[in-house]
Amino acid sequence: MPTFIALPAFQDNYIWLLTDDTSFKVTAVDPGDARPVISWLGRHPEYQLSTILLTHHHRDHTGGVLSLKAATQCRVLGPDNPTIDGIDRTLADGDQINLAGQSIRVIAVPGHTLDHIAFFCDDPQDPWLLSGDTLFAGGCGRVFEGTPEQMHDSLQRLAALPDDTTIYCTHEYTQANLRFAQAVEPENPDIRIRLEVVEDLRRDGQITLPTTLALEKRTNPFLRCAEPAVVEAASRQAGAEVSPGAETFAAIRAWKDIF
Repeated sequence: MPTFIALPAFQDNYIWLLTDDTSFKVTAVDPGDARPVISWLGRHPEYQLSTILLTHHHRDHTGGVLSLKAATQCRVLGPDNPTIDGIDRTLADGDQINLAGQSIRVIAVPGHTLDHIAFFCDDPQDPWLLSGDTLFAGGCGRVFEGTPEQMHDSLQRLAALPDDTTIYCTHEYTQANLRFAQAVEPENPDIRIRLEVVEDLRRDGQITLPTTLALEKRTNPFLRCAEPAVVEAASRQAGAEVSPGAETFAAIRAWKDIF
């Protein structure tokens, strides 16, 4: 089981490092900026960057790839998108890779971008997911390239993973996401309590990640599009009755975009 380390980047990104304390090899996930990774490696000379994993092509996730590859000769794995420079192996839905002795499955999750993939480790003792910009703590990514239907289907794929899956996403958006979740479900006590905890963490400058799938299912409106309260709120916002599922998702995603 790797150790997960969050490196802050830009205003609200996290670059996740996965360290293998047996081989002293490191995997960097979505390094939009090379500097935080190089700085960490400089402070931990016993570790070697061996792999970069990419979830999608946005520059704040790929901008540091070529510098890191030049400095470390690491291998780069990511989606099949020719606009991403430096990829050594392209990955598609269902592919398997090995990290720190664990088998990782690639899951295609189009919506935020058409090339977006996620990485899932189905270790029965400690499953985990690198969700990129598809599933956030308390929210989900904007639909830039795909359709709301695609994004909803992608989130449903992730929601079908084990409830005890630990989720490592790539932005510190939790507080804003939960404020929106509370607007959607003002009577949901799980959202209220979680928002209070998150506000305390952010007041102290602390990270709010990782999260778990079980917690997301109780507090993330984008995973609750079949819940009557969410459907009702979406219908009010849309000004017309919407059906549970993809229609509700589309209505609350459009609402969140202007929230």
